Amino acid sequence: MRPFPAEVIACPDCDLLQRIPSLPPGGTACCPRCGRKLATCKPGSIERTTALAVAAAIAFLLANVEPLMGLSISGRESSTTIIGGVWQMWLQGEKITALLIALFAVIAPALQIGFLLAILLSVRRPPAPRWAGTLLRWVEITGSWSMVEVMLLGVLVSLVKIASLARVVPGIGIFAAGALVLLLAAMSSSFDSREAWSRVRWRNGGWPQRVPPSGGAGPAEAGR
Repeated sequence: MRPFPAEVIACPDCDLLQRIPSLPPGGTACCPRCGRKLATCKPGSIERTTALAVAAAIAFLLANVEPLMGLSISGRESSTTIIGGVWQMWLQGEKITALLIALFAVIAPALQIGFLLAILLSVRRPPAPRWAGTLLRWVEITGSWSMVEVMLLGVLVSLVKIASLARVVPGIGIFAAGALVLLLAAMSSSFDSREAWSRVRWRNGGWPQRVPPSGGAGPAEAGR
């Protein structure tokens, strides 16, 4: 049985089988039938995304360890972190809200960064172990549940509302959370999952080798 060409893929939208041509740096391949973007050439994606993921991990730690903001009213001062705010909500009976904030603003981003770092470190020396493929699926799921930007927007709205009642002092945590939002977006944009998948060991123990494409599938449209 002839091996199936590694460059032949099915379009996720219309299921058209097609070959991915060689792409120039920054080039993209689109489905000729429906126009869905199928691949993008991102030179240095693994190294660049690794640097962004490490920076995101540092920003995540600072955002959860350092106070988001401080309040001063009538000579009394107080401050809290993200986890501290979740705990206070739990103690005050807002358990569902506390669980949602913990899931979307703490757990999901932590898993997204952790999974992506594990993937990037494992694919640097191919073939990567099979568990890297499992994490590649999970990192997409955790990324869709990570909503640090929503939490940050809620914090900023609260700052505007209470600014007339108390003196608000922004903490290091809120700046770290803002940096985390930008780093997560840059990390997702920089990551080339197709390049990572090409370095993962196959289920049968083999390592994906590129096979010269033969007939049976048309090429995708390449562009800049």
